[in-house]
Amino acid sequence: MPHTAPPKIVISGSGIWTPPEMITNEELVESYNAYARKFNDDHAAQIAAGTIEEKYPSSERFIEKASGIKARYVYTRDGILDTERMRPSFPERREDELGYQAEIGISAAREALEAAGKTGADVDAVIVAAAYTQRPYPAIAIEIQEALGIDGFAFDMLGACSAATFGLHRAYDSLRSGSAKCVLAVNPELVTPQVNFCDRDSHFIFGDVATAVIMERLDTCTAPACHEILSTKALTRFSSNIRCNFGHMIYAHDVEPFGWDKLFHQSGRKVFEEVSPVAARHIREHLESLGLTPDDVKRFWLHQANINMNNMVIKEVLGREAENDLAPIVLDRYGNAASAGSIIAFHLYRDGLEKGDVGMICSFGAGYSVGSLVVQRR
Repeated sequence: MPHTAPPKIVISGSGIWTPPEMITNEELVESYNAYARKFNDDHAAQIAAGTIEEKYPSSERFIEKASGIKARYVYTRDGILDTERMRPSFPERREDELGYQAEIGISAAREALEAAGKTGADVDAVIVAAAYTQRPYPAIAIEIQEALGIDGFAFDMLGACSAATFGLHRAYDSLRSGSAKCVLAVNPELVTPQVNFCDRDSHFIFGDVATAVIMERLDTCTAPACHEILSTKALTRFSSNIRCNFGHMIYAHDVEPFGWDKLFHQSGRKVFEEVSPVAARHIREHLESLGLTPDDVKRFWLHQANINMNNMVIKEVLGREAENDLAPIVLDRYGNAASAGSIIAFHLYRDGLEKGDVGMICSFGAGYSVGSLVVQRR
């Protein structure tokens, strides 16, 4: 039988939903410090006895130096800055109402569909990939599928910081195998409900956002511009240095369901020291497998967790610091958007490449995990 070349796969559209509300570092610090003062006053005796740790104040300078974050978009400001609450307020929706994650995912998906020149009828698979899903079933992906009038199949997948890139890997595999002809990959990162706003070391990190990507075969693409996927690569190594223990087993554990360890927590210094070199090596090896060097890449759309980590990774890859046009930063205004960070960067900074230019989408973080796609402008 004659050999049939595998189909070329392209990203033909992307979309983003950005929340209408934002919280600045100044606002967050004012709220946290007021909470910390009250906590210390209320627990003065226990702090003096050494049974409870004192809450130390935060500062805008500390946050920006530690992370590069200046502000973050949030689905709602309600409750976050309330020193009596210190968490967002999301009224529970009825089972016959559209879920929060489906709502924001649909907004991003519609923009991606329009950019690709597609409708729901053209899509035959939906993948929702995120750090968290608000329920285990029915899948958020199936809810989005239903709302957009998509036939075919849909499923959710978790992958922490690399969920979005790993989701794109699954889309690519489905298209290459022929199990799908057009895939919608959605990243509805509704993260603020899992933030411990009472923790000085992490209360400033995350924001909310949703991103979406249309991936299809080149021979079906009608978009005015697209990016061909040249290769994908993934790596995971187990580590508890970034962790969240919230889950259905809590019901059987007889413990505080919303204790500090059930929310996001990390050993930030260890993560920085351990993940950065792994990510840099992964990037170099992925490019080498294609006969490319870092200097052949016109744009790196990197994970957006921490400015210091991004700077370290790109410096290790290139042997020098990179200007913003080469490795654009969005975390200063979006905060850490979990897995969606690299897709935000791609969506906002995908223009300006000429035909034949190579770019790389890369995530790295919890897991540990690293995921990348090398793409070429067509």
